[in-house]
Amino acid sequence: MTPTASPELTQLELLAQVDDLVLRLERFTEPNSVWDPLARGQALVRRLLARVDTLRSRSQAPLVVATFGGTGTGKSALVNALVGQECTASGRQRPTTTRPVLIVHPETDLSLLGLPIENFEIAKIAAPMLTDLVILDCPDPDTNEAETAGSNLAMLHGLLPWCDVLLYVSTQQKYRSARVTGELLQAATGCRLVFVQTCADLDSDIRDDWKKQLSEHYSVPEIFFVDSLRALREQQGGAEASGEFRRLRGLFSAELAAGRRAQIRRANLLDLTSTTLERCQEYCGTKLDAIGRLEETLDLQERKQIDVMSARLKDELLSSRQLWERRLLQEITTRWSLTPFSAVLRIYNSLGSLIASASFFRARSSVQLALIGAVQGVRWLNARKEELVSDNRLDRAASLGLDDSVLRETQIEVAGYVRDAGLDPALAQGGSIEQLRSEALRVEGQFLGDAAGKIDEIIAELAVRHSGSLGRIVYETLLCLLLAYIVGWPAYNFFVAHPIFDKDLISSDFYIHGGVFLVIWSAILVMVFTSRLRVGLVDRVGDLAQQMAQQRLANGLFPKLEHACQDLRIQREQLAALGAQTAALRRELPASTGLGNARADTAGVG
Repeated sequence: MTPTASPELTQLELLAQVDDLVLRLERFTEPNSVWDPLARGQALVRRLLARVDTLRSRSQAPLVVATFGGTGTGKSALVNALVGQECTASGRQRPTTTRPVLIVHPETDLSLLGLPIENFEIAKIAAPMLTDLVILDCPDPDTNEAETAGSNLAMLHGLLPWCDVLLYVSTQQKYRSARVTGELLQAATGCRLVFVQTCADLDSDIRDDWKKQLSEHYSVPEIFFVDSLRALREQQGGAEASGEFRRLRGLFSAELAAGRRAQIRRANLLDLTSTTLERCQEYCGTKLDAIGRLEETLDLQERKQIDVMSARLKDELLSSRQLWERRLLQEITTRWSLTPFSAVLRIYNSLGSLIASASFFRARSSVQLALIGAVQGVRWLNARKEELVSDNRLDRAASLGLDDSVLRETQIEVAGYVRDAGLDPALAQGGSIEQLRSEALRVEGQFLGDAAGKIDEIIAELAVRHSGSLGRIVYETLLCLLLAYIVGWPAYNFFVAHPIFDKDLISSDFYIHGGVFLVIWSAILVMVFTSRLRVGLVDRVGDLAQQMAQQRLANGLFPKLEHACQDLRIQREQLAALGAQTAALRRELPASTGLGNARADTAGVG
């Protein structure tokens, strides 16, 4: 049985998981993306990381519980009731909180909070509840003033990064306030939420309708319905607070104790991270289809240009096909020993030389011999020239490229997709063609280094394939059957049929006809055999041309743009992986019976 982990070890594991997530978030922000939606997402994640630094600096500080609600909802009265004594002026003395009040225990080290203490009214109250937390009575968000420097709204927004729990207070008259609801959408992400309806002595219970309204954006375990003034009077009279206020104080004591600080802050961080990553995904989603169309266009254009180049290269390479066929046939006959069919192949491959050699026998004088020798010399020179031409064709094939006009047309088409996708138009402009040509020269040098070797490899491979035992036996058998008939039938007639059966001897015409049929049959076999060689050679040369074209376009028509698309794909995968990791960590969070939170799609980083 696996032993239960100690609380200290569990805490270290939680911190390690958060540290790993933060490290991956930092990696996601570097380098800056060239894609506008991802660049916006990276900027948002940087703001998130700033909030993380704030949370880390306050890891040992008491939880900051901030009141939040419209003017006149009884926030200050609720704070007084929670503390058990008058510590901040309620609505009867002032219509709204214009300066934030920080209620702390006298023994609380204010430096741990990280708050700008000079901007608060400090109320030090020796209340048991304040040993584990501090309460911040915030300015009201629904004043009529604009958000300017020093305004209530500006102060409220400046305080939110330090808040761990929002105590959202409302009444029957205020719970549908659009201004307060809008501000809550910005404030709630990264905070636990406690929902309280005050003025229970005067208002009707609207919690069901309020919860229904909140459920679209928030997880709402419970809404408390309290009479703050009555609760304060009960405590001042020495009695225990009654009703739902008593349960509210119990929630504070149980869920916001010192032992839950790390858990609450971790949950807040994961909520904030999840929301931030959701927003980043939304940014990317606005241009994702355009990126897909751009990638499809790049792939289509590259395949189209490869096909064009491959066809041109193949035509150029096949211009020397006859020379390579002769070399291939010579390689095969060299592998075979002297047999009837191999002899026929040798005769076919050397037919020109044999005809020329036969002319020597017709010479009747030294002058004729000299002329025939000169003709043979010219033939040899022509053969050598053909080999040189073949090598030059390899050089020319390696130099074949794309027309600038074709590249310019492709560039204009791609530039439109680049703009639609939100990428820098420069990625598809200046320098792409020049870079492609420079890269082509580099690849050309690599190819020419062993172009002839590649042709030799093709010939050697095809020679091995077509000189196998099975194919050889087939051709030898087909030829030898006719030879056996031409030789065997006259022998049978002469030695057997004529003496025994008194048959007439076969005339000499049989040998003439047999020789003619032997030549025709040998030509047919050679034609079938060489046609197979030719098909294999053409296919392999086509593969070589395709390989050359792909080498020339190894980095694509627009290298910078294609590299940018690859980087975007990696960054989107990183973003998805971060979202999955955050979701997995959120699922591991222990359930809270009274603390709510904003859903992942509610707001961004405040």
